[in-house]
Amino acid sequence: MRFIFILLSVFIISCQSPKKELSAQEIIDKSILYSGTDKVANSEIKFKFRDKSYFAYRQNGNFKLIREFDSIIDGLTNEGFQRFINLEKQELSKEDASKYANSVNSVHYFSVLPFGLNDKAVHKKLLSSSTIKGKEYYKIEITFSEDGGGEDFEDVFIYWIGKDDFLVDYLAYSYHTNGGGKRFRVLKEQCIKNGIRFVDYHNYKPLNISISLIDIDKAFENNQLKKVSEIVLKDISVKIIN
Repeated sequence: MRFIFILLSVFIISCQSPKKELSAQEIIDKSILYSGTDKVANSEIKFKFRDKSYFAYRQNGNFKLIREFDSIIDGLTNEGFQRFINLEKQELSKEDASKYANSVNSVHYFSVLPFGLNDKAVHKKLLSSSTIKGKEYYKIEITFSEDGGGEDFEDVFIYWIGKDDFLVDYLAYSYHTNGGGKRFRVLKEQCIKNGIRFVDYHNYKPLNISISLIDIDKAFENNQLKKVSEIVLKDISVKIIN
């Protein structure tokens, strides 16, 4: 009888279908949902970052991304970029307008990740899983098309998304402006505002430029990175637009 029970148990286990492997797209979709950043698409968000005030309005694909400091107001919309000084519109060269627009967009982009990772210009690739400090992560590489990928379309990002909670705890990127380099961001603190998760990060760079982006998590575990700054958002407020 005991033999029959064991045989039956083995048969049942062998007949169970293997757990479905998630695709990069499915993981990103879950991360956006679990972090609440799906709500960003129709929202008004305000915060302060490094002594500058930021305001983002997004609704039905339209957006206004604002940065204010001193007597300067920078605005990036679907129509393009404008700068005002003492409320007077400035005539800017194409190069300066692009530089300021990228600066404004970058802060707003990072503030609401993983929102934005389903944009048309985004390409997702599932890499081998990773374990950092005992926690298992999906590891996803993000690249961009030249068409729609912005000035920095050649930049490469990697996101570490928890296998259990589907939240981004780490991210890394390589960039080509100002001589280029790599950065690795580590979760410092997190908070929930009106259902949306916001994250502050410790910001690291490799001690050795030969460290590859794909192995930067291993370099972090082996103390081969140097902390260069902190990414901290203050006075966050969120209004969801219905």
